[in-house]
Amino acid sequence: MSPTVHSFLVFLLSALSVACLLYAVFVPRFRHEARMKTRLRLAAGATADLPRQASGAGKSRKRSIEETLKQMEEKQKENARTSSSPSLTERLRQSGLGWSRTTYAGIGLAVGLTSHALFEFGFGFRPGAAAIMGIAMALLLPHLYVGYERSRRLLAFRNELPNAVDVIVRGVRSGLPLGDCLRLIAAEGQEPVRSEFKTAVDDQTLGVPLPDAMLRLADRVPVPEAGFLATVIAIQSRSGGNLTEALANLSSVLRERKKMRAKIKALSSEAKASAGIIGSLPPAVAGLLYLTSPQYISLLFTTTTGHVVLAASAVWMSIGILVMRAMINFDF
Repeated sequence: MSPTVHSFLVFLLSALSVACLLYAVFVPRFRHEARMKTRLRLAAGATADLPRQASGAGKSRKRSIEETLKQMEEKQKENARTSSSPSLTERLRQSGLGWSRTTYAGIGLAVGLTSHALFEFGFGFRPGAAAIMGIAMALLLPHLYVGYERSRRLLAFRNELPNAVDVIVRGVRSGLPLGDCLRLIAAEGQEPVRSEFKTAVDDQTLGVPLPDAMLRLADRVPVPEAGFLATVIAIQSRSGGNLTEALANLSSVLRERKKMRAKIKALSSEAKASAGIIGSLPPAVAGLLYLTSPQYISLLFTTTTGHVVLAASAVWMSIGILVMRAMINFDF
């Protein structure tokens, strides 16, 4: 087989590996947003179909609630179109890392150059193949790290939000205005709830109405729980009602959702552990062979055929990881 054919095969298999990894990163997000849109549509439809037997103030309040839900549904649809593929600036802000786009680009460049040098001089890859691997690492590693930090921060927000809602309930029951309760959370809450509520309080100080400030919070933190809180406050401000009871019910719902996530995590932990062991075995075995018999394993890094075998193995490993991820990944 000629060197040109070998180089083409290495390039093709590397491209397939990158495509598989990108599929693993983006497809679950699209599916999750689609399910969220479906649930919102069903909820809005159920609200629109309520029986119209009430009269006077009851009909007026129900009409106001329906209009509010329709407006919020339209806003959620607009946000879903953008949140399904958030911009780099949004992802960096939601991750809480404090990076700018310039910092992100600099880190990606450093990762790419380091990976290129490692694959070319450390593993003996050809310059073309090492360049491809360097570009792939420069694009993937910073993206995956920012995604990991973003997911971790959003999960911390979801776990801490029920406590913040309980603070609001106790404050409102004791006679404090809702705005003062939000300021209390912004001053003494736990991160990342504290910083997000502080931004909402600052918006309100600048003249933004409280429901709009909470809707902005739900836009900044794209989790269902933030949307629930914004919906409750928006409906109460427009149509009235017992805010304390509504927030207490919301707190119970949020805690039940948290329990359900914990149950799902416990039920899927065995499958995740098995997938981690299966996925780590090939590189672990390769590392042990390199330590015990470097001449035996070095053919994979010093010959063109070995490069083709490595690229093919990476493609098949990526496919296997994608299949295992689809089997054990539960969105809730």
